[in-house]
Parts: sequence; structure tokens; C-alpha cells
Amino acid sequence: MPEKTDSAQKKASLPSKIQAQWLLRGVDQPGGKLPLFDANGRAVPARTIRACVDAGWAEPWFSNPIKPDWLVCKLTDAGRAAVTANKKREKS
Repeated sequence: MPEKTDSAQKKASLPSKIQAQWLLRGVDQPGGKLPLFDANGRAVPARTIRACVDAGWAEPWFSNPIKPDWLVCKLTDAGRAAVTANKKREKS
């Protein structure tokens, strides 16, 4: 039986609860901008951001010259679809 390719694995997986919460916050933002901080003012973990970028749910938007370690991202079409699929999964 052939193994799934990386892209097939990415498409088959859905975001975790934490990832979905972060991605969902970009749905109503202009351009799909994703927040750097959570609702309590804490920085979104870089691990969460990188996992979403690696999965294709978010993409880097621009570099911040003042804070080069901040990864400013926006939601992708795949990210919107993943959040929608995640909502449907939670309802069932």
C-alpha cells in the first residue's frame, strides 16, 4: 500500500483546537490577517503559527522590520476550508 504524500497528509488532517481558534480569528479580518496575540494579550506560540504555515492554512504576509522575530501571517483559502471543516467536525 503506497504511503500518503506530504500534500495528501496535509489535506487529510484538520487543525487542532488551538490552531483552529487562531485561524478562526482571521476569518473576519481584512485580508485574513491573523493575530499575533490571543484574546488575553499573550503572544500566539510560534509553534502554533509555524504548524499552520507548514500545513498551508496560513502564509507569511510581510516582515516586520521593527520586530523581525514576529511572523505576521494571513489566512489562506485552505485555512478557511480547514476551519469550516473543523466546525462541522465539532458539531457532529
